Amino acid sequence: MANRGPAYGLSWEVQQRIDKQYDPELEQILTQWISAQCGGIQSPEPGKEKFQEWLKDGTVLGKLINSLYPKGQGPVANTKPSDKAFKQMEQISQFLRAAEQYGIAPTDIFQTVDLWEGKNMACVQRTLMNLGGLAVTKQDGFVGDPNWFPKKSQENRRDFSEDKLKEGQNVIGLQMGTNRGASQAGMTGYGMPRQIL
Repeated sequence: MANRGPAYGLSWEVQQRIDKQYDPELEQILTQWISAQCGGIQSPEPGKEKFQEWLKDGTVLGKLINSLYPKGQGPVANTKPSDKAFKQMEQISQFLRAAEQYGIAPTDIFQTVDLWEGKNMACVQRTLMNLGGLAVTKQDGFVGDPNWFPKKSQENRRDFSEDKLKEGQNVIGLQMGTNRGASQAGMTGYGMPRQIL
């Protein structure tokens, strides 16, 4: 994990809150999906540190984003493993640019150091979850268990009787505001000094 010492005080508290957001069950779902999507990639052992090591060099992420495009048209050209830190971080950055081009919102994308240093693996999980959901929506990705990714548009149909619908037309919602208690008492014209008697 980089050359940082242990965190103390407020930094420690912030890191603890970030670490609580990490979901081990979601980790299993994501590793299964990535392995199935890429075909032939060995899944890591369970655990946040193992998950981070698996993704840290950027090769798995590069293969993942390339698998969502037609063969030979993947946006990440080099998916070879490297031991050099700057190469690994460059591959992660290429994945992030490609994910944004694929349709992931910039606010939903993790920062390179979140993965490389393992500081915010929950954010990495959210990005991969959003990518998987978008791939299923676009029908580019492997759709194994349909419950892996939530469907974006689920219909919430309700049936009301005619009487209920007419009743709803007479109600003024609170979002529209109310004029109760409003008066013009104490109002003066603009530019006129207040009259003190």
